Amino acid sequence: MIERHHYFKLKAEFANPAGRRELAAKLAAGLPGLPGVEQVVVGLPADDEALVWDVSLRLDFASLEAIAAYREAPAHREFVAAEVAPKIEIKKVWNFTRVE
Repeated sequence: MIERHHYFKLKAEFANPAGRRELAAKLAAGLPGLPGVEQVVVGLPADDEALVWDVSLRLDFASLEAIAAYREAPAHREFVAAEVAPKIEIKKVWNFTRVE
């Protein structure tokens, strides 16, 4: 299992509690069911130290190949272009192999 971790810093106009909750809700509703996505976990800062990032996202995939297919899927590209990219100032993404 591959965990794909995303961390988003929002543009100033969205970097507030309402903006964070709105993006989190859109991610939680819009990503399940996209090609290869097995699980979606969305997080918001739990303390002041975590406020370096506004929203966290973990997507689980069966393999790196599944991530590649997901990234190329038109539904994914459309969702990101419409709902995510306009609100993001900085994003960081890393893939990790889950140890079970």
